[in-house]
Amino acid sequence: MSTHTPSTERPRTDCSAAIRRFAAAVVLDERIPATVPGFDAPFFQAGLAGYSDAAMRLVARRHGCPYCVTEALLDRTLLSGGKGRTREDPDILREECGLGDPASNRLAGLEDHPVAGQVMGTDPDEMGRAAALLVELGHDVVDVNLACPVKKIRRRKRGGHFLTAPDEAIAVLRAVRTAVPSDVPCTVKLRRAWDDTTDMADAFERIFDGAYQAGFAWATVHGRTVQQKYVGPSHWPFLEYLTNKYDDRVVFGSGDIFEVADIFRMMNETGVHAVSVARGCIGNPWIFRQARMLLAGEEPLAPTVAEQREALLDHFRLCVALHGEAGGARMMRKFGIRFSVHHANGEAVRKEFIAVKCASDWQAVLDRWYLSGPSEAPAEQLPADHP
Repeated sequence: MSTHTPSTERPRTDCSAAIRRFAAAVVLDERIPATVPGFDAPFFQAGLAGYSDAAMRLVARRHGCPYCVTEALLDRTLLSGGKGRTREDPDILREECGLGDPASNRLAGLEDHPVAGQVMGTDPDEMGRAAALLVELGHDVVDVNLACPVKKIRRRKRGGHFLTAPDEAIAVLRAVRTAVPSDVPCTVKLRRAWDDTTDMADAFERIFDGAYQAGFAWATVHGRTVQQKYVGPSHWPFLEYLTNKYDDRVVFGSGDIFEVADIFRMMNETGVHAVSVARGCIGNPWIFRQARMLLAGEEPLAPTVAEQREALLDHFRLCVALHGEAGGARMMRKFGIRFSVHHANGEAVRKEFIAVKCASDWQAVLDRWYLSGPSEAPAEQLPADHP
C-alpha cells in the first residue's frame, strides 16, 4: 500500500480507558520545544510525497498540528531553482498568493511555522548546499530523507538506498550538518533497515548512531524496511528496542498511525518521544485536534458535517491559491476521497469528489452533502472570482 491508496474506513475516535489514562499523563520531553520552539505536542504531520504541500500543512495547523515536514525536495531541483523555491516555501502563501500581509496571516492561522524542509539527494556537497538553501528559504529545521522506498529514488541512490551504504549516508549527514548554521536543528528520517538481514540491521545502527554523533537532534524511524515499502505491518518492537538501547536520545516513531488512539498506543508501547502522522492525516486534520483533547483528558470528538465543510473550504481555497484553479482542482480530488470517509454517505460523496473538475463542481458537492439543514446559518461559499 502506498500513500496514494485511499482508505475507505472512517477513523475511530473511541479509545480504551488505558489509552485515555496514558494520554492524559503524557508530559512532552522538554528537549523537543527547546530544540524547535512551538513544537508543543508529541505528534506532527509527516512529509508525504504528493500531499503535504503548504495547503495541507496550514489546514493541519488550524486543527492543532504543532509541527510539519515538507515532502522530500530533491537537492538538485532546489539548487536549480525548481520546486523547492515555489510550492514548498513555507511563506509563499502569505507573500505571493494574495492572502494578506504576514502579521494578519499569523492571526488568521496562516503561519506555516515551525516547519522542517526535507531534502533528499546523493552527493554530500550538493546535499549540504541544498540544506543551506532550505534555511535561506525560511525553514526552521532541515530534515534529511534516508528512508524513501520508491524504486526510482533507490535506483538513483537516494533516500532508502543509503541504508545499504552507511559510509555514504554518514558522509551526507555530516555535510548537511556542516553546511547548516549551528542554531538550526538537523534531523533525519530513516526506515529500520533495507531488509531483514543481519548486515542491513548493522548498517542501520551505524547510520543511526552516526546521525547523533554528527549533531542531529533526533531521528524519525519508520518501522518497516525499505523493501517492505508500505506492505505488511510496521514493526513497532524495533522502535521499543531503539528507545531502550539509546535512552539518552530523542527518537520519533512512524508507521501505521491511522487514528488518534494509534498515536498514544505507539508512545505507550515503544517509548518514542513523538509520533509522525503520515497517511492517517490525509483528509483527516481532526486527528491532531483529537490528540490534543486526549492530552487534556477530554473525549476526542469526530468532526461534524459543518466542521468537515469548513475544512474542505479552507483546503480548497489554499490549494487553488497555491496551484491555480486547474491544478488545485486536480490536487483536491485525491483529498476529497480521503475527506469523504468521515461522511455518513461516504461512498456517494467519494464518487462525486472524483468527478470534480473546477470550483463550481466543488461547491455543488459541498452544497449537496455538507449542509445539515435549514436551521443552520447561510453556507459559506467559495470565492465568487472562481468560476
